[in-house]
Amino acid sequence: MSELGFYTMDDFNFEGKKVLLRIDINSPIDPKTGEITDDFRIRSHIPTILELLEKGSSLTILAHQGRPGDYDFSTLENHAKYLSKYLNQEVEYIEDIFGPTARSAIKSSKPGDVILLENVRFYSEEVIEKVPEAQSKTFMVRYLAPLFSIYVNDAFATSHRSHPSLTGFPMVLPSCGGRLLEKEVKYLNMIMESQLRPCIFILGGGKVPDSVQLIEAILSKGIADKVLLTGLVAHLFMFAKGERLGKANMKILEGKGFHTLLPRAQNLLKLYPDKIVTPKDVATLKNEERIEVSVKELTDSLPIYDIGSETIDLYHNLLNHAKIIIMRGPAGYIEDKRFTKGSEELLKRIIKTNAKIILGGGHLRKIAEKINVTNRIDYFSTGGGAFIAYISGEKLPAIEALITSAHIFKSEK
Repeated sequence: MSELGFYTMDDFNFEGKKVLLRIDINSPIDPKTGEITDDFRIRSHIPTILELLEKGSSLTILAHQGRPGDYDFSTLENHAKYLSKYLNQEVEYIEDIFGPTARSAIKSSKPGDVILLENVRFYSEEVIEKVPEAQSKTFMVRYLAPLFSIYVNDAFATSHRSHPSLTGFPMVLPSCGGRLLEKEVKYLNMIMESQLRPCIFILGGGKVPDSVQLIEAILSKGIADKVLLTGLVAHLFMFAKGERLGKANMKILEGKGFHTLLPRAQNLLKLYPDKIVTPKDVATLKNEERIEVSVKELTDSLPIYDIGSETIDLYHNLLNHAKIIIMRGPAGYIEDKRFTKGSEELLKRIIKTNAKIILGGGHLRKIAEKINVTNRIDYFSTGGGAFIAYISGEKLPAIEALITSAHIFKSEK
C-alpha cells in the first residue's frame, strides 16, 4: 500500500478484470449551444484510462455533468465523443445507469472495451449525502457492484462529496485511487508540508463561501503568508473593511446571500490585518467601454467587473519574493473579453517569479492556454471544492472511503 493510506493502481492486477472507474468530466457548457467549451477535465483522465486498458481490463465509466436544475445538467453523450477522440477508440455511450441495458452491456464487454454510462446524477440517490455504509446499500451500488472485480476512483475534483458512486462502491469492492487522484493528493500534500516561504494565495472567482472557508484555514494553520483577493470575495472583504462599494455591487452581494459572510470576513481582518490584501482600484463599464477607477471613486451605478492596473502592480510587487503561489479563480468577469485583463496580467506576472505555481479551477487553465503560459505552470489542480477542502485540512469522504476499503479488502487485493 502507498504512503497515502489507500491502494493505487500499482497494487492490482487488472488483466481480464471488469473495472468500474469513477471520473470527473464535469465540464463548462455553453448555455446557448449545449456544447462543451473546455475539455481539460476530460483530457486529465486519459492517462488513467489508457493504463487500465493497456493492463487488460474491460472498463465501465461513471461520471456526472452539472446538478439537477442547472443549465449545464445534461447527458454524457458529448463527453463520450471527446473520450473517443482522445483515446483513439470508440467509447460506447449507454443511456442508462444500472438498468437492464447498462447491465447487459457490462456483462458482454470484453478486455479493451470502454463503456460510459449515463450521468449518475440523473439517479436521485446520487445527489444525497450519506455515510459510506449507507451509500453501499443504494440501488446503484447493489445492482452494479456484483458485475465488477475492482473499483477505481480517479475523481479527485468530486472527492469532497459522499455520494454512492464515490463512497458506496469502496465498501463492497476492492478499490484504489486512479493516477489523477493519486497525483492530486501527492501534490497537495507537498504544498501543505512545504517549508518554502513566503507562500501566497490569490483567490478570486464566484465561490465566495468556499474562499472564506479557505482563508480561515490557511491563515489559522500558518499555511499562507499573504492572501491577495480578487473577484466577488474581494468585494466582500472591501465591504468588511468599511469601503463604500455602491448600490450596484451591494445588490450583487446581497442577491447571492454573500452579505451573511460579513461577520466572518470582519473577524479575519481583525485577526490577520496585514495578511489579507484587497484591491486599490477596479475596472467597470461606462459607455460600453472598460474604465478603471479607484475604489474610493466607486458610485452607486458602477458595478465592479475586474481589478485595475494599480492593483495588478501592487499584487505583482507582493508576489515577487514568493516561493509558492497558489491561484484559484479568475480576477474578473472573464465571460466578457473587456474584463480578462486582471486574470491574464496576474498570470503573466507570476510566471516571471521564481515561485512554484499551482492553479486551481478550470477557468484559470483556460486563460493560461489562451495566453500560452501553460508550460510555465508547475501544476493545475482539477479540483474546485475538493481543492479547497483538502488544503483546508478537511478529510475528503471519497478518499476516506478508499482508505477504509484498503482495510476491508486487505487480504483480497
